[in-house]
This record gives sequence, structure tokens and C-alpha cells, in this order.
Amino acid sequence: MERTVEEPPTSAVLLDHCHFSQVIFNSVEKFYVPGGDITCFYTFTQHFIPRRKDWIGIFRVGWKTTREYYTFMWVALPSDLTKDLTKQQEVQFKAYYLPKDDEYYQFCYVDQDGVVRGASIPFQFRPETEEDILVVTTKGKVEEIEQHNKELCKENQELKDSCATLQKQNSDMQADLKRKQEELETLQSTNNKLEEKVKEQKAYWETELLQMKENNQKVSSENEKMGVRVDQLQAQLLTQEKEMEKLVQGDQNKTEQLQHLKSENDQLFISLTEQKENQKKLQQTVEEMKQKETTAVKKQQKLTDENFELSRRLSENKILFDILQREKERVEKENNLLKEENRRLLSYMGLDSLSIQMPTSTQGGAERNPGLVYGNPYSGVQESSASSLLSKKCLTCNSDFADEICDHSLEQQQTESLSLNCPICSKVFSAKEKQIFEDHVYCHSL
Repeated sequence: MERTVEEPPTSAVLLDHCHFSQVIFNSVEKFYVPGGDITCFYTFTQHFIPRRKDWIGIFRVGWKTTREYYTFMWVALPSDLTKDLTKQQEVQFKAYYLPKDDEYYQFCYVDQDGVVRGASIPFQFRPETEEDILVVTTKGKVEEIEQHNKELCKENQELKDSCATLQKQNSDMQADLKRKQEELETLQSTNNKLEEKVKEQKAYWETELLQMKENNQKVSSENEKMGVRVDQLQAQLLTQEKEMEKLVQGDQNKTEQLQHLKSENDQLFISLTEQKENQKKLQQTVEEMKQKETTAVKKQQKLTDENFELSRRLSENKILFDILQREKERVEKENNLLKEENRRLLSYMGLDSLSIQMPTSTQGGAERNPGLVYGNPYSGVQESSASSLLSKKCLTCNSDFADEICDHSLEQQQTESLSLNCPICSKVFSAKEKQIFEDHVYCHSL
């Protein structure tokens, strides 16, 4: 396999050791002779599936990010991903691209997201000397190390599942909060529309009421004028009657004039009657206008009551939104605490895995391996770390733990911290009764 010009996918993020056990490197020598090609052997675990852009790089010991590789080769995908994953895979590095110094290097398997999935033990590029000592590891030690590796993988998977559950809960709460915000925005939009409609209706009724008042004033003014006219006609009628009596008494020749005056009087009386009927009709019109005004006032009052009810519901929804916001912040704090605890556990696992790479010392330094800076990774350290892990017991489940870490005590602290308090009546609900708590708070708003 030839090296291509295309750069591999890397990441600038500082990495931990939580994924280093998904690809296992086999038959890694403690040193390789310069000037020759080397073959890297590795196998996949059952929980890892390779992808097209995965690559294996040679890193100088002490690297921090995947961008610090010295050289790399692309990984060849198995022909059958369901059957060939358990078989040993290999990739060959050409001598031209290998380091020329005697520093310590290691193989690292990096996926197409730039995440390290496996790392080998350190090795050097130097000629073999007589001082190199063959280190023999017993089968029991190997089985013990493999069992310890399986336990670490299982614990890592449990932590991943717990983290995924917390992330799902967080996403569900964010979706619920988004839905509440959309409902609040809908209510606000409806309220604004109703307020605009109320304003328009109010302006319309005020304009109509003003017009009715003007019409009423005009009718009143005409009625007063007609009353004055009636009084004038009545006074004129009296005057004419007096004149008629005088004319009857004074001169019979004026009979025709008297008849004429009577006829005019009759016409004036009919006109007065018609004017009275018109006045009654105007009064009926005024009464109808007053009834319309009363109806308009009632409608305006009804719209005002509806606006008040919508404002009250909006305030209650805002209170509920604040409650959910505080609940979200509290859950985020708890999530951050759990993440911190998870990082502490992962850091503890990382320190434990690094401790097996420290050099071991013997009496007088006679048996120290000069070919390895960190010594033999399979000798002695596991027993000391295992004994330190078994140094304490949990008082609840009587199980062994280290650094005062117990899942039962952690779970109890988390359960005690996850409580829901009603902001209205201060009633306390447990975290498992979240739906009951939401229904209880909603009942206060009804």
C-alpha cells in the first residue's frame, strides 16, 4: 500500500484514553531495525466498525492531538464487515517514510472523525544489540490484563449509555421548552390581534356614537325650533281668534274674512298635528339610538373582559415558562455535575491505564530494560493498582471501590438532588413524578 498525497482527518482537541481499547495492536516489537519496511498488525473489537477514511499513524510518544502524526497509512476495509472484523488486519509502512532517529514512537488507529480508537506500546527505530533483554510474560498475567481490559471496556460502555440517556433527556426538555415558547408566541400573537381588533371596534363605536350624538343634537335643535314655532302659531291663533270675535261683533261684512281665517286656522292645526307626529318619530329614533349605544357599550365591555382573560392566561403561561426555564437550568447544572463526575471517572481510568507504562525498578538496577523508557507494561503494576482498588468497601452494597467512589452513594446523591418544588403551593415532587408535577402546576393556572 502506497502513501497518498491526501491528508488524513485529524482533530486539534486534546484527547483522553476512553476510546483507546476499541482497536488492539498485536505483535508490536520493542524496536525496529532502520532501513526496512515494517508491518503493523491489529484487530477490531466487537463494538467497533471501521470506515473508509480511517487511518493508522506513527506518533512520537508524548503527542497531544492527532495532528502531530509523523507518517500515516490508510486502513484497508475488510471485504465482509460482518465476518472479517474478528480477523487480524495489517498495514505496511515503507522504510522511506519511517523516522530516522531513536526516539520512542507508537502506532495509533484514528477514525475518520479524528478520534483515536487504539494505541500500541512504545517502540524505537534502532539496530538490535546484545543488551536487549527478552521479557517473558506468563499466560496468567496476559489473561489478567485482558480481563481487566474487558472490565474497563464494560465500565466505559455503561458510562457512555448513561451519558446518552442524559443527553436524550436534555434534548427532550429542550424540545418541550421550544414547544412552550411557540405556544407563548402564538398566544402573544393572538392577544395582539385581539387588542388591535378591540381598538378598531372601539374607534368605530366611538365614531358612530359621536355621530349619533351630533344627530341627536340636531334633532333636539330642530325640536326646539319647532316648539318655538308652535308657540308662535298658538299665539297667532289666539290673536286671530280675538280678531275674529271682534270682526263678528263689529261687522257682519267681514264674515268671509272670518271664514278664511278659520280655514287658515284649520290648516295651521293640521300642520301642528303633523309636527307633533314628527316630534314623536324623532323621539323614537333617539330611543333607538340610545339602545344601540347601550349595546355598543356592552360589546365593548365584553371585549375588555376577554382581553383581561387573555392577559391573565398570558401571565400564567409566563409563570409556567419561568418554572420550566428554572427547571431546565437546574437539569443543566445536574447534567454538568454528572459530566464532571464522568470526566473524573474517565480521568481516573486514564491515570490507571497510564500507570502501567511507568518504568519499574529492581534491586541495584541490574534487571532494568535499557531498550524501553517506560519499562515492561505487563509487569508488577497491575497487582499494585488492583490492590489499591480493593482497599475500600461500600457501606451500602459491601462492594469494593477506590478513591471513595461508589455508584450507590452517587446515585443516592443524584436522587436526593432531583426534586421538583411547586412555585405556587411549595408542594414537593420527586424527579420520577415529573408529569404529575407539570399537571399540578398547570391546574393552578385553570
